Amino acid sequence: MTYSVYQHWDPLKVCVVGRSYPPEFYSWITVPHVRNMFERMAIETEEDCQKIIKKLESFGVTVLRPNLPRATQSQGKFIAPPMTPRDHTVMVGSTFYHNFKDNFSTNYNQIKDPSWPVCDSWQQFEQLPAWIVNECAEMHGFVSPGFEYQDIFLHLQQQGNMIKQADHISGAMLARLGKDLYLGTDRYDQDPEVLKQFMDTEFPNTRNHVVNTGGHSDGTYCPVCPGLILSTQDVPTYADTFPDWEVVYLPPSDLSAVKSFADLKEKNKGKWWIPGFEKDQEVIDVVETWLGHWTGFVEETVFDVNMLIVDPKNVIVFNYNKQVFDALDRYGITAHVILFRHRYFWDGGIHCITSDLHREGTMQNYFPERL
Repeated sequence: MTYSVYQHWDPLKVCVVGRSYPPEFYSWITVPHVRNMFERMAIETEEDCQKIIKKLESFGVTVLRPNLPRATQSQGKFIAPPMTPRDHTVMVGSTFYHNFKDNFSTNYNQIKDPSWPVCDSWQQFEQLPAWIVNECAEMHGFVSPGFEYQDIFLHLQQQGNMIKQADHISGAMLARLGKDLYLGTDRYDQDPEVLKQFMDTEFPNTRNHVVNTGGHSDGTYCPVCPGLILSTQDVPTYADTFPDWEVVYLPPSDLSAVKSFADLKEKNKGKWWIPGFEKDQEVIDVVETWLGHWTGFVEETVFDVNMLIVDPKNVIVFNYNKQVFDALDRYGITAHVILFRHRYFWDGGIHCITSDLHREGTMQNYFPERL
């Protein structure tokens, strides 16, 4: 059966859940209390992932997991674990898109030997001497983009799905509403016409829109169901893109108001937070020196709009928000809270750490008045 997704509120049937490194991965940390902290974080992260999996399976969802790379240390860097598959993948109709080639060069440059050439693209990597490519495979377990997802790629091919590379799109940037697709911008100053042209070329059978989100759109707004949007306050009017839909505006992240985070922000620029260790310089040094490229920009993430819609009547969220729950209740939607204890380190909401591969349903037209 070929998988497909046309609307992200249709009943979810197959889903990827991200994966982090096990506790033994952190054995290289020499400071005992720092190593213990990361070991505990690894255990709790997988415990929380298992709770997500159990909840999804209770709704009849089949769950797939990415593989882990053999992440040996090189030049004090480690390949980030595949915790946030949504950032790199998206199913549009029956075509599975990924941007791993774009991300691959970043991984390579972080772990390469100093004598190896810098690669700014997959094409450059393919032109490297064979011994470097082979050593990458031997040391780190990868020779192709998306190496952690090779089993998932094979599974999709067996289902009859087409797999395509596209640097501009991911599930974190693209909202799929049947006949209408909405692509967010990476930056506020990005030319929307260039993105629109790309969308119209890649998706000629849909109506394509560009929303100026200035970053991951799934941390900015969420069309929860026909007629309802949850949004942060920094997004312009939706009158043109979602006419007559109710928009519930939520306040931006208030982490800067938390004194312990404010203290840490002076040292890490608001990228990550492990509560209780804000003033532990040894923890800060480990993260910033060896793991800094794993983190995002948690201060700007609003987890309350980052939700996974299971079906038209059920969503999964990471925390309770009265404003959100009241809005969902008006539309007959039940929110299921699953605690994800280390979201402020991984900078990932429930939408980020999952990627829907198959939902029941066919393409719908929610704005029939549009040409």
